[in-house]
Amino acid sequence: MIKRTIYVGNPLHLSIRNEQLVLSVPHSKGIDKLIGNTVPLEDIGILILDNHQISLSHAVLQKTAFYNIAFIVCNESHHPVSLQLPLDTNTLQSERFKYQIDASKPLKKQLWQQTVKTKIRNQAFVLKKHGFDNASMLQWANEVNSGDTLNLEGRAAAFYWKSLSPLLAPNQKLFIRDREGAYPNNFLNYAYTLIRATIARGLVASGLLPTLGIHHKNKYNAYCLADDIMEPYRAYADDYVFNLVKNKPTEQELTKEIKSQLLTLPAIDIVIDNQRSPLMVGVQKTTSSLVKCYMGERKSILYPELF
Repeated sequence: MIKRTIYVGNPLHLSIRNEQLVLSVPHSKGIDKLIGNTVPLEDIGILILDNHQISLSHAVLQKTAFYNIAFIVCNESHHPVSLQLPLDTNTLQSERFKYQIDASKPLKKQLWQQTVKTKIRNQAFVLKKHGFDNASMLQWANEVNSGDTLNLEGRAAAFYWKSLSPLLAPNQKLFIRDREGAYPNNFLNYAYTLIRATIARGLVASGLLPTLGIHHKNKYNAYCLADDIMEPYRAYADDYVFNLVKNKPTEQELTKEIKSQLLTLPAIDIVIDNQRSPLMVGVQKTTSSLVKCYMGERKSILYPELF
């Protein structure tokens, strides 16, 4: 089932009634006015709050966790700064935690090798699609070794963003990919946050710890594994943003219109395991296959590949 991404950018009150999310306008006399339709909780995959005047009941926090809804909060600059996920959504969670914690270094290196190879191949396709040479990218993808000790991911990333400069920064010599950088970094940041939340949600649903990565290690990062697994998916966000840049070159702010378009990312079609499916559904296949890798039932992760 394709889950919905709900964005709330107005000063509303959120509550729960009959297993549905209720959006209402706070009234000075304490009576809330219902707006629009309520949304069944089982239909929601991601909930984004982007207004400092939003209020909510405790039941919203509890029920979003129960239904495995990725709950994102934005700051005053409208950038996502918080992601809440449930602690128990899988009945075999403790068993899977054990397999994940006990995973050997050779296994992690092999999984990271596959992850980087797929990421670079997907980036190579994006370059080709938008009219740039990708021969070097394809060569580097084939040369990635166990654990990517040669850091071909970094070399490919530098080439990738430099190649895209004529598209992303036509008035500059070089586009610099930077979280705090100029447009279209803001579009990319928002798109990556949506992909990351979708991946984190899938990991939790599969009974895995999103904190314990196969490559990323940072004591301040609660989503190291999500950051690992999302790497091959970044190309989908890139391609989506690049199309926005081409089609709407004068739109450089994260307006409601741009956000509404980016919010459809989890529902775009991808090809995974030779089958077409929405990205959010494909993510579940990816995270489920990772569990099998930890358990010794598979040797590789099911990742989507662009063609």
